[in-house]
Amino acid sequence: MSKRHDAIFDDVLKGLDGTDPPAERGGTRFLRRTNALAEAGNREEKTLLWVDPEECVMWEGHNRAYGLLTEENCRDLIDSIRAQGRQEFPAIVRRRADGASYEVICGARRHFAVSWLRANNYPQFRYLIELRDLTDEEAFRLADLENRDRADLSDLERARDYARALKLYYGGKQKVMAARMEVSEAWLSRYLALARLPEAIVEAFPSPHDLRELHARRLRPALADREARARLLAEAEAITIERQGGQGAPAPVVLARLFAAAAGPKPERDRLVLRRNIHESGVEVRTRGRRTQFEFDRALSDEALRAALEQFLDLRREEG
Repeated sequence: MSKRHDAIFDDVLKGLDGTDPPAERGGTRFLRRTNALAEAGNREEKTLLWVDPEECVMWEGHNRAYGLLTEENCRDLIDSIRAQGRQEFPAIVRRRADGASYEVICGARRHFAVSWLRANNYPQFRYLIELRDLTDEEAFRLADLENRDRADLSDLERARDYARALKLYYGGKQKVMAARMEVSEAWLSRYLALARLPEAIVEAFPSPHDLRELHARRLRPALADREARARLLAEAEAITIERQGGQGAPAPVVLARLFAAAAGPKPERDRLVLRRNIHESGVEVRTRGRRTQFEFDRALSDEALRAALEQFLDLRREEG
């Protein structure tokens, strides 16, 4: 968040204390503050409200999977709000069609944290929201800008959000979407490829957070090949079955197995055993491309080794 952005919020929240004023209609605290946004004197009036989080629902286009939020992964925010005595930065919301409640565009973790505090012996906490009038496309871009660099938002969540937006707001035109988002088409294309990964591959991972955009890029060639795709999906399903049976592999092992399946079985090297008679272990000769490897027991006698090497030289001369 930029220094100017911080300054704006500091000014908006200046003078707010942890004590609620007399309740107004709907039990919310209605605030209006005028904030200087530019040296030229342009001003924008913002509407802030302290509300019960139960008055808010996640916008259906929200790019964070609310069901994945837990006390553990929101602990930093819960502790911060409790220490400050209030939520410092407002969530961005818009009114729902019924006019009586709100849709959260940005601020899912803040909503979870305040809800958790209220349910765990801190009923005095309220949810601070900034009310805006936004179209769905504007809401999508705003949510993306706020969360694009957040490490706690998985690549898969972001990718699926982009795939949904491409269809709903941009008519399937990646060039138009990239321009509106102010990103390169190549960057956007990589995330869309992740969103298109078969569900069997996604389910093979212990958590959606383990699956990265880079992994989709590396698996993409195999998925385009019919035989490699079949091997890849079969391995993913086997990994999922193992996890369901209590033998789940960690993400690095899952990746290694998927990449190995995509590559296919290694070609067998030519193998030849040279010996004077069946009673000797002899010398095993393996060839792969232009390289030849000899393997033999260290106890093999010099005479047996010399005889095996002479057989190899005879064979090589015959091959020309």
